Amino acid sequence: MKEIKFTDIEGIKVGHAGNLDAATGCTVVICEEGAVGGVDVRGGSPGTRETDLLKPENLVDRVHAVVLSGGSAFGLDAATGVMKYLEERGIGFDVQVTKVPIVCSAVLFDLNIGDYRIRPDFKMGYEACINATDKDCPNGNVGAGTGATVGKLLGPSRAMKGGLGSFAIQIGDLQVGAIVAVNALGDIVDTEAGKVIAGLLDEKGEKLIGTEAEMVKAYDKSRNLFSGNTTIGVVATNATFTKAQMNKIASMAHNGYGRAIRPAHSIFDGDTIFALATGKVEADLNVVGFLAATVMERAIVNAVKSADSLHGYKAYKDLKKINI
Repeated sequence: MKEIKFTDIEGIKVGHAGNLDAATGCTVVICEEGAVGGVDVRGGSPGTRETDLLKPENLVDRVHAVVLSGGSAFGLDAATGVMKYLEERGIGFDVQVTKVPIVCSAVLFDLNIGDYRIRPDFKMGYEACINATDKDCPNGNVGAGTGATVGKLLGPSRAMKGGLGSFAIQIGDLQVGAIVAVNALGDIVDTEAGKVIAGLLDEKGEKLIGTEAEMVKAYDKSRNLFSGNTTIGVVATNATFTKAQMNKIASMAHNGYGRAIRPAHSIFDGDTIFALATGKVEADLNVVGFLAATVMERAIVNAVKSADSLHGYKAYKDLKKINI
Protein backbone atom coordinates (compact mmCIF):
# COMPACT_ATOMS: atom_id res chain seq x y z
CA MET A 1 0.00 0.00 0.00
CA LYS A 2 1.36 3.42 -0.91
CA GLU A 3 0.00 6.92 -0.46
CA ILE A 4 -0.85 8.82 -3.64
CA LYS A 5 -2.62 12.09 -4.46
CA PHE A 6 -6.39 12.07 -4.94
CA THR A 7 -5.78 13.43 -8.44
CA ASP A 8 -3.61 10.40 -9.25
CA ILE A 9 -6.78 8.30 -9.49
CA GLU A 10 -7.32 7.42 -13.15
CA GLY A 11 -9.96 9.59 -14.81
CA ILE A 12 -10.19 12.21 -12.04
CA LYS A 13 -9.44 15.94 -12.15
CA VAL A 14 -9.97 18.42 -9.32
CA GLY A 15 -10.32 22.20 -9.46
CA HIS A 16 -10.93 24.92 -6.89
CA ALA A 17 -12.13 28.51 -6.80
CA GLY A 18 -12.70 30.73 -3.80
CA ASN A 19 -12.58 34.08 -2.09
CA LEU A 20 -10.58 34.35 1.15
CA ASP A 21 -12.03 37.73 2.07
CA ALA A 22 -15.57 36.40 1.72
CA ALA A 23 -14.45 33.05 3.20
CA THR A 24 -16.21 30.82 0.71
CA GLY A 25 -15.45 28.70 -2.34
CA CYS A 26 -16.17 25.57 -4.32
CA THR A 27 -14.38 22.42 -5.40
CA VAL A 28 -15.17 20.39 -8.51
CA VAL A 29 -14.28 16.75 -9.13
CA ILE A 30 -14.45 16.14 -12.88
CA CYS A 31 -14.76 12.76 -14.61
CA GLU A 32 -14.63 13.61 -18.31
CA GLU A 33 -15.25 10.02 -19.41
CA GLY A 34 -18.05 9.66 -16.87
CA ALA A 35 -17.94 7.67 -13.64
CA VAL A 36 -20.49 5.35 -12.09
CA GLY A 37 -21.86 7.25 -9.12
CA GLY A 38 -23.47 6.68 -5.75
CA VAL A 39 -24.41 8.85 -2.79
CA ASP A 40 -25.35 8.57 0.88
CA VAL A 41 -26.87 11.51 2.77
CA ARG A 42 -26.77 11.01 6.54
CA GLY A 43 -27.13 14.43 8.15
CA GLY A 44 -30.43 16.05 9.03
CA SER A 45 -29.86 19.36 7.21
CA PRO A 46 -28.61 18.54 3.70
CA GLY A 47 -28.39 20.75 0.64
CA THR A 48 -27.91 18.66 -2.50
CA ARG A 49 -28.44 18.48 -6.27
CA GLU A 50 -29.11 15.51 -8.59
CA THR A 51 -28.89 12.89 -5.85
CA ASP A 52 -32.07 11.14 -7.05
CA LEU A 53 -30.34 10.31 -10.33
CA LEU A 54 -27.94 8.11 -8.38
CA LYS A 55 -30.64 5.76 -7.17
CA PRO A 56 -30.02 2.34 -8.76
CA GLU A 57 -33.49 2.19 -10.37
CA ASN A 58 -33.04 5.45 -12.31
CA LEU A 59 -31.76 5.72 -15.88
CA VAL A 60 -28.54 7.73 -15.87
CA ASP A 61 -25.57 5.78 -14.54
CA ARG A 62 -22.69 8.12 -15.35
CA VAL A 63 -21.66 11.23 -13.43
CA HIS A 64 -19.43 13.81 -15.11
CA ALA A 65 -18.73 16.04 -12.11
CA VAL A 66 -19.41 16.51 -8.42
CA VAL A 67 -19.37 19.99 -6.92
CA LEU A 68 -18.65 20.60 -3.24
CA SER A 69 -19.57 24.16 -2.38
CA GLY A 70 -19.90 26.72 0.37
CA GLY A 71 -22.68 29.29 0.40
CA SER A 72 -25.45 27.11 1.82
CA ALA A 73 -28.29 26.58 -0.69
CA PHE A 74 -27.06 29.59 -2.67
CA GLY A 75 -23.91 27.61 -3.47
CA LEU A 76 -25.84 25.09 -5.57
CA ASP A 77 -25.61 27.70 -8.34
CA ALA A 78 -21.94 26.80 -8.85
CA ALA A 79 -23.01 23.54 -10.50
CA THR A 80 -24.56 25.55 -13.35
CA GLY A 81 -21.15 26.95 -14.22
CA VAL A 82 -19.72 23.44 -14.20
CA MET A 83 -22.47 22.27 -16.57
CA LYS A 84 -21.67 25.11 -18.96
CA TYR A 85 -17.96 24.27 -18.97
CA LEU A 86 -18.58 20.60 -19.66
CA GLU A 87 -21.23 21.18 -22.33
CA GLU A 88 -18.83 23.45 -24.21
CA ARG A 89 -16.44 20.50 -24.39
CA GLY A 90 -19.00 17.94 -25.51
CA ILE A 91 -19.07 16.12 -22.17
CA GLY A 92 -22.38 14.76 -20.91
CA PHE A 93 -25.38 12.50 -21.45
CA ASP A 94 -26.24 12.47 -25.17
CA VAL A 95 -29.78 13.78 -25.80
CA GLN A 96 -29.14 14.17 -29.56
CA VAL A 97 -29.49 17.98 -29.71
CA THR A 98 -26.71 18.42 -27.16
CA LYS A 99 -24.97 16.61 -24.34
CA VAL A 100 -26.28 17.22 -20.83
CA PRO A 101 -23.52 16.98 -18.21
CA ILE A 102 -24.60 15.08 -15.09
CA VAL A 103 -23.37 17.30 -12.27
CA CYS A 104 -24.15 16.37 -8.67
CA SER A 105 -23.56 18.77 -5.82
CA ALA A 106 -23.68 19.23 -2.07
CA VAL A 107 -23.29 22.44 -0.09
CA LEU A 108 -22.16 23.48 3.37
CA PHE A 109 -23.06 26.51 5.48
CA ASP A 110 -20.34 29.17 5.68
CA LEU A 111 -22.47 32.34 5.56
CA ASN A 112 -21.50 33.26 9.13
CA ILE A 113 -17.83 33.80 8.29
CA GLY A 114 -16.47 36.43 5.94
CA ASP A 115 -18.99 38.23 3.70
CA TYR A 116 -22.29 36.34 3.44
CA ARG A 117 -23.27 38.38 0.37
CA ILE A 118 -20.60 36.65 -1.73
CA ARG A 119 -21.34 32.98 -2.46
CA PRO A 120 -20.16 30.39 -4.98
CA ASP A 121 -22.07 31.04 -8.21
CA PHE A 122 -22.03 30.25 -11.93
CA LYS A 123 -18.80 32.18 -12.42
CA MET A 124 -17.00 30.51 -9.51
CA GLY A 125 -18.10 27.04 -10.64
CA TYR A 126 -16.81 27.72 -14.15
CA GLU A 127 -13.54 29.06 -12.74
CA ALA A 128 -13.05 25.90 -10.67
CA CYS A 129 -13.32 23.87 -13.87
CA ILE A 130 -10.72 26.02 -15.61
CA ASN A 131 -8.43 25.36 -12.64
CA ALA A 132 -9.05 21.60 -12.69
CA THR A 133 -5.98 19.40 -12.96
CA ASP A 134 -4.85 15.83 -12.42
CA LYS A 135 -1.52 17.01 -11.01
CA ASP A 136 -2.04 18.86 -7.73
CA CYS A 137 -4.53 18.54 -4.88
CA PRO A 138 -4.01 21.25 -2.26
CA ASN A 139 -5.52 21.01 1.24
CA GLY A 140 -6.59 23.59 3.82
CA ASN A 141 -8.25 26.95 3.13
CA VAL A 142 -9.07 26.16 -0.48
CA GLY A 143 -12.19 25.55 -2.52
CA ALA A 144 -15.18 24.31 -0.54
CA GLY A 145 -13.04 24.34 2.61
CA THR A 146 -12.28 28.07 2.46
CA GLY A 147 -14.93 29.06 5.02
CA ALA A 148 -15.33 25.72 6.77
CA THR A 149 -15.31 25.70 10.58
CA VAL A 150 -15.71 23.05 13.32
CA GLY A 151 -16.74 22.82 16.98
CA LYS A 152 -19.66 25.25 16.81
CA LEU A 153 -21.86 24.02 19.66
CA LEU A 154 -21.36 27.20 21.74
CA GLY A 155 -21.12 29.67 18.88
CA PRO A 156 -18.44 31.05 16.57
CA SER A 157 -16.28 32.53 19.34
CA ARG A 158 -15.55 29.01 20.62
CA ALA A 159 -15.19 27.32 17.21
CA MET A 160 -12.11 26.53 15.11
CA LYS A 161 -11.14 26.53 11.45
CA GLY A 162 -11.98 23.53 9.29
CA GLY A 163 -10.89 23.11 5.69
CA LEU A 164 -10.58 20.91 2.63
CA GLY A 165 -8.64 17.67 2.89
CA SER A 166 -7.72 14.75 0.69
CA PHE A 167 -6.03 11.37 1.03
CA ALA A 168 -5.58 8.45 -1.37
CA ILE A 169 -3.85 5.09 -1.53
CA GLN A 170 -2.85 2.54 -4.14
CA ILE A 171 -2.62 -1.24 -3.67
CA GLY A 172 -1.37 -2.96 -6.78
CA ASP A 173 -3.49 -1.47 -9.57
CA LEU A 174 -6.33 -0.44 -7.24
CA GLN A 175 -6.69 3.24 -6.30
CA VAL A 176 -9.03 4.61 -3.63
CA GLY A 177 -9.17 8.19 -2.41
CA ALA A 178 -11.27 10.83 -0.71
CA ILE A 179 -11.65 14.59 -0.78
CA VAL A 180 -13.76 16.36 1.85
CA ALA A 181 -14.78 19.80 3.10
CA VAL A 182 -14.88 19.61 6.89
CA ASN A 183 -17.47 21.95 8.39
CA ALA A 184 -18.74 19.93 11.34
CA LEU A 185 -20.76 20.81 14.42
CA GLY A 186 -18.53 18.47 16.38
CA ASP A 187 -14.84 17.88 17.12
CA ILE A 188 -12.23 16.34 14.84
CA VAL A 189 -10.39 13.27 16.15
CA ASP A 190 -7.05 11.95 14.92
CA THR A 191 -7.49 8.29 15.85
CA GLU A 192 -3.89 7.45 14.93
CA ALA A 193 -2.70 9.97 17.51
CA GLY A 194 -5.56 9.09 19.87
CA LYS A 195 -6.72 12.65 20.53
CA VAL A 196 -9.04 15.47 19.52
CA ILE A 197 -7.18 17.93 17.30
CA ALA A 198 -9.83 20.60 16.66
CA GLY A 199 -13.28 21.57 17.84
CA LEU A 200 -14.99 23.27 20.75
CA LEU A 201 -12.68 25.61 22.70
CA ASP A 202 -12.80 26.81 26.30
CA GLU A 203 -13.66 30.42 27.11
CA LYS A 204 -10.02 31.49 26.73
CA GLY A 205 -9.73 29.81 23.35
CA GLU A 206 -6.75 27.78 24.47
CA LYS A 207 -8.01 24.26 25.18
CA LEU A 208 -10.37 21.76 23.61
CA ILE A 209 -13.19 20.84 25.99
CA GLY A 210 -15.12 18.25 23.97
CA THR A 211 -18.37 18.82 22.12
CA GLU A 212 -19.96 15.52 23.13
CA ALA A 213 -19.14 16.12 26.80
CA GLU A 214 -20.80 19.55 26.67
CA MET A 215 -23.83 18.12 24.92
CA VAL A 216 -24.23 15.44 27.58
CA LYS A 217 -24.05 18.05 30.35
CA ALA A 218 -26.99 19.87 28.79
CA TYR A 219 -28.91 16.78 27.61
CA ASP A 220 -32.21 18.21 28.88
CA LYS A 221 -31.92 21.47 26.92
CA SER A 222 -33.01 21.80 23.30
CA ARG A 223 -30.66 23.74 21.05
CA ASN A 224 -31.43 25.56 17.84
CA LEU A 225 -28.18 25.45 15.88
CA PHE A 226 -29.87 25.77 12.46
CA SER A 227 -27.96 24.19 9.56
CA GLY A 228 -24.67 25.95 10.16
CA ASN A 229 -22.58 22.87 9.69
CA THR A 230 -22.24 19.92 7.26
CA THR A 231 -19.27 17.88 6.06
CA ILE A 232 -19.40 17.00 2.36
CA GLY A 233 -17.07 14.76 0.43
CA VAL A 234 -16.30 12.42 -2.45
CA VAL A 235 -14.69 9.00 -2.46
CA ALA A 236 -13.33 7.82 -5.78
CA THR A 237 -11.81 4.62 -7.09
CA ASN A 238 -10.52 3.35 -10.40
CA ALA A 239 -12.38 0.08 -9.82
CA THR A 240 -15.41 -1.19 -11.75
CA PHE A 241 -18.76 -1.23 -9.94
CA THR A 242 -22.48 -0.84 -10.57
CA LYS A 243 -24.52 2.12 -9.37
CA ALA A 244 -26.02 0.03 -6.56
CA GLN A 245 -22.56 -0.99 -5.43
CA MET A 246 -21.36 2.62 -5.47
CA ASN A 247 -24.24 3.61 -3.22
CA LYS A 248 -23.05 0.92 -0.81
CA ILE A 249 -19.48 2.22 -0.95
CA ALA A 250 -20.74 5.74 -0.22
CA SER A 251 -22.55 4.30 2.79
CA MET A 252 -19.46 2.47 4.03
CA ALA A 253 -17.35 5.61 3.60
CA HIS A 254 -19.48 7.32 6.26
CA ASN A 255 -17.65 5.16 8.80
CA GLY A 256 -14.76 7.56 8.18
CA TYR A 257 -16.98 10.41 9.35
CA GLY A 258 -17.94 8.42 12.43
CA ARG A 259 -14.31 7.83 13.37
CA ALA A 260 -13.01 11.35 12.78
CA ILE A 261 -16.00 13.56 13.71
CA ARG A 262 -17.57 13.51 17.18
CA PRO A 263 -20.52 13.63 16.93
CA ALA A 264 -21.21 12.95 13.27
CA HIS A 265 -24.53 12.92 11.38
CA SER A 266 -26.38 15.20 13.81
CA ILE A 267 -29.71 16.80 12.95
CA PHE A 268 -27.74 20.04 12.50
CA ASP A 269 -25.34 18.54 9.93
CA GLY A 270 -26.09 17.73 6.29
CA ASP A 271 -23.33 15.12 6.04
CA THR A 272 -23.14 13.77 2.48
CA ILE A 273 -20.72 11.52 0.60
CA PHE A 274 -20.66 10.91 -3.15
CA ALA A 275 -18.86 7.86 -4.56
CA LEU A 276 -17.34 7.62 -8.04
CA ALA A 277 -15.91 4.64 -9.94
CA THR A 278 -13.94 5.24 -13.14
CA GLY A 279 -13.96 1.56 -14.12
CA LYS A 280 -10.33 0.75 -14.87
CA VAL A 281 -9.69 -2.35 -12.72
CA GLU A 282 -11.61 -5.15 -11.00
CA ALA A 283 -11.84 -5.11 -7.22
CA ASP A 284 -13.85 -6.55 -4.34
CA LEU A 285 -16.69 -4.35 -3.06
CA ASN A 286 -15.95 -5.04 0.61
CA VAL A 287 -12.29 -4.14 0.26
CA VAL A 288 -12.99 -0.88 -1.53
CA GLY A 289 -15.74 -0.10 0.99
CA PHE A 290 -13.53 -0.30 4.07
CA LEU A 291 -10.69 1.44 2.26
CA ALA A 292 -13.12 4.26 1.40
CA ALA A 293 -13.80 4.73 5.11
CA THR A 294 -10.07 4.73 5.85
CA VAL A 295 -9.14 7.34 3.25
CA MET A 296 -12.10 9.50 4.24
CA GLU A 297 -11.00 9.46 7.87
CA ARG A 298 -7.47 10.52 6.92
CA ALA A 299 -8.76 13.19 4.53
CA ILE A 300 -10.78 14.75 7.36
CA VAL A 301 -7.71 14.89 9.58
CA ASN A 302 -5.63 16.37 6.75
CA ALA A 303 -8.26 19.07 6.22
CA VAL A 304 -7.92 20.31 9.79
CA LYS A 305 -4.16 19.97 10.01
CA SER A 306 -3.72 21.90 6.75
CA ALA A 307 -6.10 24.75 7.59
CA ASP A 308 -4.92 28.24 8.52
CA SER A 309 -6.63 30.70 10.85
CA LEU A 310 -9.08 32.99 9.11
CA HIS A 311 -11.38 35.83 10.20
CA GLY A 312 -10.61 35.21 13.87
CA TYR A 313 -11.06 31.43 13.81
CA LYS A 314 -8.06 29.65 15.27
CA ALA A 315 -6.62 26.68 13.39
CA TYR A 316 -5.01 23.45 14.51
CA LYS A 317 -1.63 25.00 13.75
CA ASP A 318 -2.30 27.76 16.28
CA LEU A 319 -3.57 25.47 19.01
CA LYS A 320 -0.69 23.08 18.48
CA LYS A 321 1.69 25.82 19.56
CA ILE A 322 -0.19 26.08 22.86
CA ASN A 323 -1.06 22.62 24.06
CA ILE A 324 -1.54 19.93 21.44
